Amino acid sequence: MRIATWNINSVRTREERVRAFLQRADVDVLCLQETKCTDAQFPDFTDTGYEQAHFGLHSFNGVAILSRIGLKNVKTEFGQPGFNKDLTAEQSLEARAIGATVGGGAGASGDGVEVWSLYVPNGRAISDPHYSYKLRWLKALAGYAGKDAAGGGADRLILVGDYNIAPRDEDVWDRSFFDGKTHVTPRERAALDELERAGMTQATELIQDQYTYWDYQALRFQKNEGMRIDLHYAKGVTATDARVDRDERTGKGASDHAPVIVDYTLP
Repeated sequence: MRIATWNINSVRTREERVRAFLQRADVDVLCLQETKCTDAQFPDFTDTGYEQAHFGLHSFNGVAILSRIGLKNVKTEFGQPGFNKDLTAEQSLEARAIGATVGGGAGASGDGVEVWSLYVPNGRAISDPHYSYKLRWLKALAGYAGKDAAGGGADRLILVGDYNIAPRDEDVWDRSFFDGKTHVTPRERAALDELERAGMTQATELIQDQYTYWDYQALRFQKNEGMRIDLHYAKGVTATDARVDRDERTGKGASDHAPVIVDYTLP
């Protein structure tokens, strides 16, 4: 089973890039983040042979799953908190998570695999309420993965997406640049550790020496000043190979993230 995650940074702007990627990358499942559209605005990719599910509320955030090996039991909640910058107002659920069962049915092993496409909150700044929201969001995710949340996570579970956290200092081009900033703090990294304590393994450890994101500003891509923040976590399956499609970050109209592709075997 080949699964890719890609922060597309506006799917309507990059629909043709998605189509080309599906044609050449031979992925079974593609998880997209930051689609930046409502469900009604999401492009129809079913003519490519992939089923699709999308969760989008506005012209920001948004997540999707495209699968050519079945798509059922779609859900958008795992117990995560909502957010409103006015902390006295209702904390509304954001379009940051969508999950589904793929690979089940006749001829498949077991009942398939539960896959989630995740766009973890950025955090903005350590002093910002969005930072504590990020930590609470990740705590809920770890609880779900450990079957602590209502409904629980599946025995075969893959959580992929833009985590907005660099797991190690080596996963950013210059650790000193991030002093006092988000994405590298001990509390954020501890939240990733909680996923591992819940039984998840970081499948993208296979590509620790490659970045997945380069800011558009300051010629970051040309200078290879990037970050490794697009990750796969999995349990009940084994990652056998992984790669970053760095070429997808090149050329006119590219997203600032590259697709991260992992091959899995099922027991």
